[in-house]
Amino acid sequence: MASEGQPTVRTASPLVRAFWAIHRGIYRLSRGRFGPWRPKAGKRFGVMGLTTEGRRSGQPRLAMVGYFEDGPNLVTLAMNGWADTAPSWWLNLQAKPEATVMLKTGPRTVRARTADGAERDHLWGRFADFPGWGDDLEARMTQRSEKTPIVVFEPRAT
Repeated sequence: MASEGQPTVRTASPLVRAFWAIHRGIYRLSRGRFGPWRPKAGKRFGVMGLTTEGRRSGQPRLAMVGYFEDGPNLVTLAMNGWADTAPSWWLNLQAKPEATVMLKTGPRTVRARTADGAERDHLWGRFADFPGWGDDLEARMTQRSEKTPIVVFEPRAT
């Protein structure tokens, strides 16, 4: 229970967490053939497999993450199913920003960073072009205690 003046911390629901686990399982069992899909403006966001290095364990960690493309970059929100807590993949990227993403077209090595200023404003406006983030993205964001980071994945040379 939250103290007076403290926001209530929400975590992802058990149903959402189960869906994520099932999605990761399908992705792993199919060796990446099923799970990722490309974004389609006006229709849906894309989904990619994101492999980070665990900040404490040093082991590879897989998350399925929604995204859209902005030129050569991939863009997502660092959110945990609208919960107030940061997702583990984002904490891992803050410790080590290099990662690998598996797209429908194949793997890509990337470096993650946060969008700020005018870039953030531009990218924030683009989320509405890719339905599926929530019915009213602006209203959802006001329910969070902190501004949700917009994460940009820039391609890296291998």
